Amino acid sequence: MTDQTAVAAPVPVAAPPHYRMLGIPISPMMRRRLLNFRANRRGFWSLWIFLVIFVVTLFAEFVANEKPLVIYYDGGFYFPIVELYPETTFGGIFETEADYLDPEVQELIEERGWMIWPPIPFSYDTLDYELDRPMLAPPSAIHWLGTDDTQRDVLARLIYGFRISVLFGLTLTLFSTIVGVAAGAIQGYFGGLLDLIAQRFIEIWESLPSLFILMLMWSLFVPGFFTLLLIMLLFSWTALVAVVRAEFLRARNFDYVRAARALGESNLRIIFRHVLPNAMVATVTFLPFLLTGAITALTSLDYLGFGLPVGSASLGELIRQGKAHLEAPWLGLTAFFSIAITLSLLVFIGEAMRDAVDPRKAVGPVGGKPERRANAQQPAVAQ
Repeated sequence: MTDQTAVAAPVPVAAPPHYRMLGIPISPMMRRRLLNFRANRRGFWSLWIFLVIFVVTLFAEFVANEKPLVIYYDGGFYFPIVELYPETTFGGIFETEADYLDPEVQELIEERGWMIWPPIPFSYDTLDYELDRPMLAPPSAIHWLGTDDTQRDVLARLIYGFRISVLFGLTLTLFSTIVGVAAGAIQGYFGGLLDLIAQRFIEIWESLPSLFILMLMWSLFVPGFFTLLLIMLLFSWTALVAVVRAEFLRARNFDYVRAARALGESNLRIIFRHVLPNAMVATVTFLPFLLTGAITALTSLDYLGFGLPVGSASLGELIRQGKAHLEAPWLGLTAFFSIAITLSLLVFIGEAMRDAVDPRKAVGPVGGKPERRANAQQPAVAQ
């Protein structure tokens, strides 16, 4: 008989699962981190609450404004928020922009049409001349959080102040991260004398009295959003240098980096293609706390009078008014709770992001059942 060799059928290999988020493919590791973040209920819902508040304030002109959203007059539609209309458009006698809070202008429009107002019919700089008292009106049906010492609506200033504080914090955090990550990457990757000189420079730079330098520069330049942003950037970029530098010092001698060098990869490509993605895992966890620090710094400077220009809506200016007018407790309470809630939400988000990238944390639930930890001890099998 002829020997016949049995050939085993190839075992099919299961393809790795493909995960997507909002139509974008993500890796299993990113999916694990997202599940871990979602498992932290406090941080997950804090992110949603913060995003909802921020998105609403981004459209502050449609929420709190002294101009109507839509005007229907004499068969035509007008949108005062996006276009200026003189008073003569609505039958007035002045060529200047119409004052829609003027009872006479309102009467002219309502004779031939109608108006739709925002929920808060006041902007952050609108002076209410119809108050029954000269200043510091308490909360009412018209002014939900009262008015300040110049007859301006507190809720409108809170909405605009929150928006400018968060936008300032996000912009400062973005540029500080770019500069800090670049400086830390160069120091950690090349090391040696360059790292030594850069570290001594950072130590000297961080020891400078930033508040006094800011006061000096404030007297030399015209105050403004971007001027203050540039001044704050000079002293905030060092926050991430130590973290990124440590990650690059640790990773520059790994095998995959040595293999990239052996293949002739340039230093710039190795830094941004191979090492930086791994170093950013630890960096991302600091971003919410950097944003918290930026908002706190702007609030503090506004409180001291070295922040945004006079008349701008800011949380620090609201705190200063609350301190100056203790007889109007709604000012201090509004400022306190708005800042406390904002910072608390950001801290909770930061804690959730830290847990999401922490390999020692348990993996979030997958398919309704929690996965085991990677280093969990397996139960013994009965013989």
